[in-house]
Amino acid sequence: MAAIRPASKPAEGFSPIAGSDARILILGSLPGQRSIAEQQYYAHPQNVFWRIMEELFGANGDYVDRCEQLVEARVALWDVLQSSLRPGSMDANIRLDSARANDFETFLNVHSDIQLIAFNGRKAEALFGRFVNFDARDDSIQRVRLPSTSPAYAAMSFSAKLALWRQAIGLAAE
Repeated sequence: MAAIRPASKPAEGFSPIAGSDARILILGSLPGQRSIAEQQYYAHPQNVFWRIMEELFGANGDYVDRCEQLVEARVALWDVLQSSLRPGSMDANIRLDSARANDFETFLNVHSDIQLIAFNGRKAEALFGRFVNFDARDDSIQRVRLPSTSPAYAAMSFSAKLALWRQAIGLAAE
């Protein structure tokens, strides 16, 4: 197994993908190396995020088409962290002492229709809890942790992940 080289510069996240009327905000932790290289959310070919989005919202085609289809479905996509030192792509290697969260206060003020924040995995939820000041007015926004779509989380089958994602996303559709 190759040793993980220390990160010399922070991994930088992306701007959110969101329409002004978004009702669901899906949050990852921080884009992995493949995503950063391709400048696309969830670019690793073994990450099942886009397969789940296709099942739930019909998001298919190229990256731009899939993103547009999420916006039409009133789904926003972002990450908890704006940047952090992280050797490799594993969430476990995120250096908390260098982590900077995205500006959720501004985002949620602009996107006031958000009803559900869905965390793509345990690490996204933990980072949000640690770095984001979620004030009392935001208690009306449901929050749910979903199984990670990352290939690193292989403990659950695709169909089991899909079922949990479908159930949670259905909460916001009601």
